[in-house]
Amino acid sequence: MNNLNSSLPVIFREDHSIIVQGPITIDNVVTMTHRGAALFDGHHWVIDLDKVTEVDSTIISMLLEWLRATRQKGCQLQFINMPGSVKSLIQLYGVEALIPIPVNHATQPNAT
Repeated sequence: MNNLNSSLPVIFREDHSIIVQGPITIDNVVTMTHRGAALFDGHHWVIDLDKVTEVDSTIISMLLEWLRATRQKGCQLQFINMPGSVKSLIQLYGVEALIPIPVNHATQPNAT
């Protein structure tokens, strides 16, 4: 029998970061979109997607809605640790101009 807790998504604030864990699919995207938008205030937020375990195309609508919500509240959003599956969906739907794909800074040479 599967552990139900492992399949439930979680979102929480940690300083000026918002951590997203678990699957983001059609089954929970509306709830997760609302939960995330409720966390935004007038700060610059970093959304850490490292612990996202499963996605479908609905994650694109969630990220777009979060970008819209933060603009309305006068704050900015930055995504980090974006899974390859999310990057692929962004490219597939041609929304790179709307949802910036983060650059892996670890592979960037240091500027001198």
